[in-house]
Amino acid sequence: MTEPRCAAVSADLHEPQAGTAATAAAWICLEQPGPWGRDALTGSHLDPELGAELGRRAEAAGVRVLLIRRPGHHADTHRPAPRRVYVASTAPGASWLERADTDPRRLLELDFAALAAGRRPGLGEVSGEPLLMVCTNSRRDVCCALWGRPLVAALSASHPEAVWECTHTGGHRFSPTGVLLPTGYLYGRLDVGFAEHLLHEAAHGRVVTRRCRGRSAFDKQGQVAELAVRERLGEDRDVLTVHGTTVRHADGRVWRVAVESRDLPPARPGSCGAVPVVPTRLVATGVQRLVPVA
Repeated sequence: MTEPRCAAVSADLHEPQAGTAATAAAWICLEQPGPWGRDALTGSHLDPELGAELGRRAEAAGVRVLLIRRPGHHADTHRPAPRRVYVASTAPGASWLERADTDPRRLLELDFAALAAGRRPGLGEVSGEPLLMVCTNSRRDVCCALWGRPLVAALSASHPEAVWECTHTGGHRFSPTGVLLPTGYLYGRLDVGFAEHLLHEAAHGRVVTRRCRGRSAFDKQGQVAELAVRERLGEDRDVLTVHGTTVRHADGRVWRVAVESRDLPPARPGSCGAVPVVPTRLVATGVQRLVPVA
């Protein structure tokens, strides 16, 4: 018998998603048509030396690099041509997105540390429209292709510039997964209606907590803490910052969130073909409002 796909198992078990987002202070998205390997930066038609150097610099600075491609046919003609590049900072309350059509090698001119600190590189024009990058990298996990590609295809007619296929963002078992830029919130178990809702709310500056895995600007515990405060307050504006598990509102209010690690039986595969194990998840167990000292 065929083993059930990891995403189907995770959904059937209602596995929580909070605190599972990738961590990155900034994102670089580089258009690269053609096939993507398991390690896409060095296993695609992108110059592997360029890909390896981009990966090295990004990892050192806390930046995430994705390869992206338009929905549909993925043929790579190997002809030199400008590629679409997006650069985004996920800084809370100060996120931004730049876009350019340029030579991929220009990315080596970027100051990755400055980018991680939230400084605009001036690579291209500032874009005010949110983007949704949906993972379709089947070489990392087949669920991403099975669920991600139909989703992107369905969205492409109404959102031709806002939705792209992308390489691995983590969390295959939550497929279809996507990262919303420039804010850097990651989502799982996407469908067409919900993806359109995300783009609409993001265009109006609102954060959606449903199906949210967390904001990449925060570590795993911080992701859980921020979402817990948002859900408690019903807060959908980009007005929260996180330090550890302390969440501060722009109006001065502060909360301390208790976050615990818990086993979530039964065992299940973390990705297709993996040995089933009992996952450990971070959960918020309490939210305490801190009273400022007079």
